[in-house]
Amino acid sequence: MPRPRRDSEILPAKERLENAFWTLLADRPFGKITVTDVVHEARVNRNSFYYHFSGLPELADSAIMVEIERLPLPPVPDSHDDPLVVWHTFCSSMVASPENIQCIDHLALLISDHSTRDLVESLRDFMRLTLLSLLDETPSSINNTKRVLLDFAVGGILSLLSHWPSMRHTVTLREVQNRDVAVLAMGLYVSMSRQDTDGFWERLYLDSAHLGGKDSAIAGLEAYRV
Repeated sequence: MPRPRRDSEILPAKERLENAFWTLLADRPFGKITVTDVVHEARVNRNSFYYHFSGLPELADSAIMVEIERLPLPPVPDSHDDPLVVWHTFCSSMVASPENIQCIDHLALLISDHSTRDLVESLRDFMRLTLLSLLDETPSSINNTKRVLLDFAVGGILSLLSHWPSMRHTVTLREVQNRDVAVLAMGLYVSMSRQDTDGFWERLYLDSAHLGGKDSAIAGLEAYRV
């Protein structure tokens, strides 16, 4: 099959098809979207669609993966990093551009009433694989404890996405960068990694000494170690 014509002055057909997927999903349930709808929205012909995708499920998978890859990733875990600084930097990068906000808007559609169980599972699988890659793990190398933590993390992300439409205009960066949220998120992240978590918790407790006194912080650390 000959490659569909590409006009250098407009987006490539594949990208237009992926953009059309998100536009249509925002407008109607996935089950009511047809290939005809997609090619009309993308302004391409059916040959272009089938050159790139075997059908709507493959288009959806491609569009989801593109959005996940566009978002900034947290740094590789290091138990010696300050969790508050790392979390603040990551949160700031997530909302640093309109493009990032749009990515979150798109992914939130996958948890909306317009989505399907298959789309949610695709999002869940891609997020899990992305985190595994970041942690230098594979589905076969990860142990049961980390698998539970990974599923907990992905489930939390999906829950946040489900609340995003109602929060996006009211939530503040300061709220997201809250110390408790930072400790929870970074503690989970470091625990999933290959890093020694003692350094993370020790830094956390000693950094909190000014709140309850050094003895209180050390007592908390010892309680954690037991």
